[in-house]
Amino acid sequence: MDSERYRELPAVHRLLAHPMVAEWLQREARSDVLGALQVAIDRVRQQLGQDEVQVDISEQAILDIAREVLATRTKMHLQRVINATGTVLHTNLGRAPLAPEALAALIEVAKGYSNLEFDQMTGERGHRYDHVEPLLCELTGAEAALVVNNNAAAVWLVLHELAKDKRVAVSRGELVEIGGSFRVSEVMRASGATLVEVGTTNKTHEADYERVLDDGVDLVMRVHTSNFRIVGFTYQPSLAALVALAHARSVPVIEDLGSGSLLDLRMKGLGDEPSVRASIQAGVDVVTFSGDKLLGATQAGIICGKREWIDRLKRNQLLRALRVDKLTLAALEATLRLYRDEANAWLKIPTLRLLTADAGQLHTVAEQLAREVTLCIGGHARCRVLETVSKVGGGALPTEDIATYALALYPISSTAVRLLTALREQSPSIVARIAKDEVILDVRTVFEWDFEELVQGIRNAADATASEDVGGQEQK
Repeated sequence: MDSERYRELPAVHRLLAHPMVAEWLQREARSDVLGALQVAIDRVRQQLGQDEVQVDISEQAILDIAREVLATRTKMHLQRVINATGTVLHTNLGRAPLAPEALAALIEVAKGYSNLEFDQMTGERGHRYDHVEPLLCELTGAEAALVVNNNAAAVWLVLHELAKDKRVAVSRGELVEIGGSFRVSEVMRASGATLVEVGTTNKTHEADYERVLDDGVDLVMRVHTSNFRIVGFTYQPSLAALVALAHARSVPVIEDLGSGSLLDLRMKGLGDEPSVRASIQAGVDVVTFSGDKLLGATQAGIICGKREWIDRLKRNQLLRALRVDKLTLAALEATLRLYRDEANAWLKIPTLRLLTADAGQLHTVAEQLAREVTLCIGGHARCRVLETVSKVGGGALPTEDIATYALALYPISSTAVRLLTALREQSPSIVARIAKDEVILDVRTVFEWDFEELVQGIRNAADATASEDVGGQEQK
């Protein structure tokens, strides 16, 4: 390649004078713009070095490349996505979406100063947990409550304060591992507690607990197996019976509920998930659960129970390392307030609304979307409505299948894997799944405000994969 063409490449300072670049500089950081221009020039230079027959070295061609680079550089890494997987509490996609009331509370608290740790009545320093503790006690029946940054932290704090250098009894069938390799046994070891295994994997009797209690364990821990089920030849004592056994020997009982439902989901035909209030009524001393699972709020670890134990947790010096910020408290308080009216909670909290959406209505939505998609994807793919099942997700109700409807896309000029990838590359990204060579998009987890972008994203993805296939054939 003649070196003359290298010299024809426009210099960065010349590109900076271009009106298009001047507009970029009004919106973006100068360093980002400069970096994008340099990347664009380098790409064209590399093409020239590869002896390409046709290489456009005009200012406009380089600016077009720079615009794409700048858009990528300045795009937020944490972004909204369209969840078409059908998994309501999808851990990888951020679990529970927030209610409008929670979003409004976030904005109101975030845009200025707040009374996070300020007592407006006395003018003195206040306590950040006062904003949610009364609500948690009201909704669960607990004497006191505390909030930390997630449920793993809640379990660790409880064990560290109440069982450090002590022996804790846990049924072998409850030694669970959840996402991210979080294991009850490992958290217990890190807290300084000593694990005492009780019973067998499938059966743990009252007599098993009596034996270890008589041997001198200091704490009994019940772990709700929210992310799996052991079925068949099984047994475990009722929670009330376990509490009675332990309390007869002055041994406290703690329970990790994990999912943390504040309502009876059986009313809506959703499994047998235990409620926090039921555990408190059974006499459990301390209950821990998540804020961003069935509760439908933001990530948090919530601790409820008897005042004598919660007060000890509040005095633990390590609580400061686990505390939540004003945004978490604002979203949590707003969500908890919705639970004061149960009918309101079912209607306004997105997690509860998505879990209980009527299958007939979802079928109507799927049919309408299928018609729109069919009109815009041409001959690149076939679209049909599929009756399938959604999942709760988030380690909750693992055996529960919820009837739903989905769009099933069968690519004609490409493959399901390539179409699935193209959907993820849209803006916003569309996350779906594959079953039997079809891309499945469950409408249960797609919000109404996502519909237009969903249809357009499917169209763009179908066009892109068809173009790839044509390009590949031409190269051959």
